[in-house]
Amino acid sequence: MRIISLNLNGIRSAAKKGCFDWLRKQKADVLCVQELKAQEADMVPEFMRPGAGASALKGHFHYAEKKGYSGVGLYSRAEPKAVKIGFGSREFDAEGRYVRADFGSHSVISIYKPSGSSGEERQAAKFRFLDEFLPHLKKLRKGGGEFVICGDFNIAHREIDLRNWKSNQKNSGFLPEERAWLSRVFDEVGFVDVYRALHPDATGEAYTWWSNRGAAYEKNVGWRLDYQIATPGIAARATKAAVYKEKRFSDHAPLTIDYDWPA
Repeated sequence: MRIISLNLNGIRSAAKKGCFDWLRKQKADVLCVQELKAQEADMVPEFMRPGAGASALKGHFHYAEKKGYSGVGLYSRAEPKAVKIGFGSREFDAEGRYVRADFGSHSVISIYKPSGSSGEERQAAKFRFLDEFLPHLKKLRKGGGEFVICGDFNIAHREIDLRNWKSNQKNSGFLPEERAWLSRVFDEVGFVDVYRALHPDATGEAYTWWSNRGAAYEKNVGWRLDYQIATPGIAARATKAAVYKEKRFSDHAPLTIDYDWPA
């Protein structure tokens, strides 16, 4: 089973840059996307069901109420047995941040966690999201089943997950409270950081996001903000993980992980 996760930074923009042309060649079983920046009326057939014939993926989407903002999607080759939009948050379900698809032997979730980089108000919202989402993760684990949760977490967990960690310790995305939250997800709740399990010491090749300022991409001054976290059973079946950087579709790069698990 191949799962790809990518923050599109606008589905229309990413499509113009060849994202779906690249995708058709990847033979993904599940594609999780974030930051659609689109509403249902903007979703042309190519966006709803990319590919053709047996290779086509069917999409399910959670649109933000605010136009041109947020939004997530989950595409799959197999038809899900059930799809859930939103995780029951009065505040954040309006922002289009969660799609879950159940496939019988496992479930996959596409998630887009808020960024706090625009100021104190959004950072406070980010902390509220984390406070709400941790009990949800605990509930998933308590309920049993195998999960893969993919998306832009907007948090770099450890020093090796960003180039300039010393100068970013007081900046959103690398705050001690955010990093501690991720540690709880792994150490207390029991999810596995699948990329790190396969590449425990990877640095620059692990980055998935680069600022548009100061030639950050060219200099590889990046951050690892995009994750696939999984329950231990399915995480142990991961065989290969890679970040694709040969062509840019967004300010984020696609994270692809292969699992020895039925699609």
